[in-house]
Amino acid sequence: MEAGGGKEHFQKQRQVLIFFVLLGIARAGSEPRHYPVAEEMESGSFVANLLKDLGLEVDELAARGPRVVSKGKKVRLHFDRQTGDLLLNEKLDREELCGPTEPCVLPFQVLLENPLEFFQAELRIRDINDHSPVFLDKEIILKISESITPGTAFLIELIPLGNAEDLDVERNSLQNYTIAPNSHFHVLTRSRRDGKKYPELVLDKTLDREEQPELSLTITALDGGSPPRSGTVQIHILVLDINDNAPEFTQSLYEVQVLENSPLNSVIVTVSASDLDTGNFGTISYAFFHVSEEIRKTFQLNPITGDIQLVKYLNFEAINTYEVDIEAKDGGGLSGKSTVLVQVVDVNDNPPELTFSSITSPIPENSPDTVVAVFSVSDLDSGDNGRMMCSIENDLPFLLKSSVENFYTLVSQGPLDRESQAEYNITITVTDLGTPRLKTQHNVTVLVSDVNDNAPAFTQTSYTLFVRENNSPALHIGGVSATDRDAGANAQVTYSLLPPQDPHLPLASLVSINADNGQLFALRALDYEALQALEFRVGATDRGSPALSSQALVRVLVLDANDNSPFVLYPLQNGSAPCTELVPRAAEPGYLVSKVVAVDGDSGQNAWLSYQLLKATEPGLFGVWAHNGEVRTARLLSERDAAKHRLLVLVKDNGEPPLSASVTLHVLLVDGFSQPYLPLPEAAAEPAQADPLTVYLVIALASVSSLFLFSVLAFIAVRLCRRGRAASLGGCSVPEGHFPGHLVDVSGTGTLSQSYQYEVCLMGGSGTSEFKFLKPILPSGLVQDAEQN
Repeated sequence: MEAGGGKEHFQKQRQVLIFFVLLGIARAGSEPRHYPVAEEMESGSFVANLLKDLGLEVDELAARGPRVVSKGKKVRLHFDRQTGDLLLNEKLDREELCGPTEPCVLPFQVLLENPLEFFQAELRIRDINDHSPVFLDKEIILKISESITPGTAFLIELIPLGNAEDLDVERNSLQNYTIAPNSHFHVLTRSRRDGKKYPELVLDKTLDREEQPELSLTITALDGGSPPRSGTVQIHILVLDINDNAPEFTQSLYEVQVLENSPLNSVIVTVSASDLDTGNFGTISYAFFHVSEEIRKTFQLNPITGDIQLVKYLNFEAINTYEVDIEAKDGGGLSGKSTVLVQVVDVNDNPPELTFSSITSPIPENSPDTVVAVFSVSDLDSGDNGRMMCSIENDLPFLLKSSVENFYTLVSQGPLDRESQAEYNITITVTDLGTPRLKTQHNVTVLVSDVNDNAPAFTQTSYTLFVRENNSPALHIGGVSATDRDAGANAQVTYSLLPPQDPHLPLASLVSINADNGQLFALRALDYEALQALEFRVGATDRGSPALSSQALVRVLVLDANDNSPFVLYPLQNGSAPCTELVPRAAEPGYLVSKVVAVDGDSGQNAWLSYQLLKATEPGLFGVWAHNGEVRTARLLSERDAAKHRLLVLVKDNGEPPLSASVTLHVLLVDGFSQPYLPLPEAAAEPAQADPLTVYLVIALASVSSLFLFSVLAFIAVRLCRRGRAASLGGCSVPEGHFPGHLVDVSGTGTLSQSYQYEVCLMGGSGTSEFKFLKPILPSGLVQDAEQN
């Protein structure tokens, strides 16, 4: 039941709503009301009171909620809900809203709510005279020919003008045109089909350009407002002339002289004509009149200025006179004629010409008086303008010789040297004798060919090369270089080894040279001890014909390597009976027991020797001095010390890596040399045949005598050895340089006295270490002096 009652209540509300909507639509569809208002009224101005039209009272307005609705975004009207007045929301400009449309209507609606109701209305905007007529142009220019006269077919000729514009409508719009008083024209007002009015100017009196070439008129446009508004325009009339005068030249004949070397585009003459008419009829243009094609190619006439220009060079020798007819024509077709006579003046405008008959290049050096070129000269001018002189630069080894008429030969003066200058640029200048003088220059390039006149030259007169001994075969040890100032095959150098001065020197097996680049190679390993220096000559030969050559000295110095171990000279280690040193038991500390003497086949630092006691029967009893090999007692001897001692001494050089040798020294302690000699266990025992003291004295005397004799022999042998060092099979090694304090200097600067210093020479290749001879070592300065002598 409750659901059924709710449905009936909803249907009743729907019927009532539809009734009010239909009622509002019915009222909205009725004829709209019109409300007039003048344009340009201030905002808030009263338009109308809508209470009566809406059928409402003042107290009903608030309940119905009235409001104004119109098209567009702008709200131009306002409805006052307190009074029911319709007011302007802004100023209205009819011309902006409607333009030329009349009437100007703005539709709007008044919307009422509770119930919904629409009220249709229109706002009609009334025009006021707020715009003046305006011409599009401030000034109008008219061109009227003086030939237009009254009484002709153009008796009622009308000249249309630009019409004025007035944005207002109806009576406020443009109504008529007037003209300022004058004796030649009056104005008529005409209407188009659309109602717009325009002016027409009518000619009343014939115009005369000579009397009055220009006229100025003022036309005024008036509207129908009250008071009326107006606008003006200036009419500027130009009276056009008729062509009643022909052009006339200032001269009937123009005579002009033109140099034949005048530049192109130069003006040679200007013709001038005048016309009494004006405008197009007074405008004159110039043109050639029945002229030849040659004249048209040579001259150019400016049709406006009358300037005659050169467009082709003149040549007096070809044409010396031109006769040119000129026509002057105005814009109406009338013309006048004149003649221009052009006389060409001869000038020196032809430079000399040079023609070669033959050119020889390159020419060989060292060949005097060689003909380089043969040529001829010519000039198209005559007289002095055709006479010529020919010359070249003064600082060149060439000269010009004149032969037959206008023929010359260019000849080399003396022999040339290609190495000094391989190319010559010769400028031959030919000058005529005209005024001004003209000249022609021609460049000739002469190349000088090479002759083999320069021998190869080494960069150094001598070369010093270094190679370390024990080198690998085919080792590159350096090179020589030679250059040849010649060119081509004459400058190609070939290197070779020259035969050595010593025929026994096997140079070919020691050194080789690359024939192309001069690089030197050691063919086999070199031994410093056998060969310390090698001198030979290298030749450089070019490939010219005939071939030239030069020589350079090459000195190869072999650098020492530490490849020889020290060799002990004393005591001898040859497998015979060992040498025993006798030491009295009463010897003081530092007593000289013996001296180990050793040599090293190397040189320099590799031959610096040092000594060291490796092993002793009784350590601390004996000591070895490191720098000279002397064996001395280190303390006092006692009865408790053993009688027999065995010392092992190490001899080591200062090479890298160091090499060494060892020697065994036997020492026997005796009491005042009275104790009989007891052989060491290593030696076989022999029965004493004589008094031991006597034997010792004999041995000592023999040793001193032998040492002295060996010293003399060694001195003589060393002198002979140094003289034949280059070819010797074995050499004496004499180390040089400063020795450290802990090394022995076997070259004579050690700590031993003169009688204890020796140089030892061994026979190479003997297979034994047999001692041959000893000699005292002289100071190095004395030895060098001896060598120089």
